[in-house]
Amino acid sequence: MSGETIALIMSGLLLLGLFMGHPLALVLGGTAVLGALIAGKPMVLGIVINRIFGDVLDNYVLIAIPLFVLMARFLSDSGVTDKMFEALRHLMARVTGGLGLAVVFISILLAATTGIIGASITVMGMMALRPMLQYGYDRKLATGLIAASGCLGILIPPSIMLILMSSYAPGLSVGQLFAGAMVPGMVLGFLYAVYVAIIARIKPEWAPAIAESEQISRGAMWRMLIVEAVPPLLLILGILGSLLAGIATATEASAIGTLCALAIVILRGRFEWKTFYSALLETGRTSAMILFIVVGATAFTGVFNITGGLRASQDVIRGFASDPYMLVAVMLIAVFILGMFLDWTGIVLLSFPIFLPLVNEMGVDPLWFVVLMAVVLQTSFLSPPFGYALFYMRAIAPPEVTIGDIIKGVLPFIGLIIMICAMIIIFPGMVTWLPTSLYGG
Repeated sequence: MSGETIALIMSGLLLLGLFMGHPLALVLGGTAVLGALIAGKPMVLGIVINRIFGDVLDNYVLIAIPLFVLMARFLSDSGVTDKMFEALRHLMARVTGGLGLAVVFISILLAATTGIIGASITVMGMMALRPMLQYGYDRKLATGLIAASGCLGILIPPSIMLILMSSYAPGLSVGQLFAGAMVPGMVLGFLYAVYVAIIARIKPEWAPAIAESEQISRGAMWRMLIVEAVPPLLLILGILGSLLAGIATATEASAIGTLCALAIVILRGRFEWKTFYSALLETGRTSAMILFIVVGATAFTGVFNITGGLRASQDVIRGFASDPYMLVAVMLIAVFILGMFLDWTGIVLLSFPIFLPLVNEMGVDPLWFVVLMAVVLQTSFLSPPFGYALFYMRAIAPPEVTIGDIIKGVLPFIGLIIMICAMIIIFPGMVTWLPTSLYGG
């Protein structure tokens, strides 16, 4: 059976399983087994099993994922985010659109401490959505801003997506990816803030200032901000600084960060055995979900490669474009479309074996390409019909906010993500400057 036929059959089975609503990990693993049987090569499954044990279960970089997840849960339990939002809300009380700007800044902080989209959006939604609606913010602006800002967690380090990407991108370390994604992530957050400021300027009724009766003195406001901001900021600087300086690996930095986050919980008097146990269970569930998807995707790509489907897919992509920039454009469009139906984990694990060899073949900088892909993958949470951020927002929004409001709200932010992609293509130094400065060319 030809590679083209296998590629079509396995792609069809994958889409069928997803549209039937089965879990991604089971669909990937099941498609791998069926693909090997249909191709008449059941012995391939033995090779795939060995690859899973050798390439996945022995990959110590992946240990950083559950540790960062646990650190995020500890910080959430400590309550520092709630207090910081209150401080920023009062700091920007006199500014039209100030509450929206506070959402962006706190979301950047959450992104730098959690890297978990569901947690970031849920926390920000619970804290900010009702106050924004009560103060008269437009429903589309409020929901779109919270959803888009919460997605910064997969781009701004420490990001579990970048950790997973580094483990499947030969030659790229976690530190390089963290450094490469730093500037694009911060610039994108800045663009979100600029967008809110422009909307507040053009349509102040969409983003009004807080009433003077609810404003507090500047002294009390600054004391609140300093007391609540210093611990998490020190934690962020410690983790990223040790990683970027090469003092610690991602696994070591995640372990130290988790311990420091637990210390913050204890020092703030928020430690309870019940919540500690709950944090461990949530970390186990999240980590197991990611690992099952990794195992399923490894099986799928292994069978896809050995039976010839991988080579056939690469030939098809080569047929679309011979120019490197056109090739990158085709890949990014494919990632954007896949993001409407799959989450980032599945997209990364399915696309990297196909895309990265072509990128190296065309002489494209793999670091630049991987970060560019990470930027595009933010749309996988925002793009209808299956964007997870849309459903997170719907779950925490009051009844008067419709799913239509949320979808309309995220569209401008998808446009800003595409704008950042164009900027990275025109100015590749946005990605390469910091890693080159830290690690050399």
